[in-house]
Amino acid sequence: MKRSMAYFRKLALAEGVSYLLFAITMPIKYKLGIKEPNYIVGSAHGALFIGYSMWVLFFLLKGHKSFKWAFLAMIASLLPFGTFIADKHLFQEERN
Repeated sequence: MKRSMAYFRKLALAEGVSYLLFAITMPIKYKLGIKEPNYIVGSAHGALFIGYSMWVLFFLLKGHKSFKWAFLAMIASLLPFGTFIADKHLFQEERN
């Protein structure tokens, strides 16, 4: 369980970083007309989001975490900086 949570935390942080990279790639796309960086970040973010969602579902279905935890983890994935805050508050007990 600890190893699974460690992998999940790394995935959550990568998903959060990919989400924040849109702040860089969106202006490049719409102000400079260069679509490629946004396409690459969007594809990576999509894959990371699906992986994140599957891990949350895994923890929920295996009974390792509660529905409330899963709900908050999914809400965190939809908000900028959400996965970083969730790492500090939701995933903290796994750190030690």
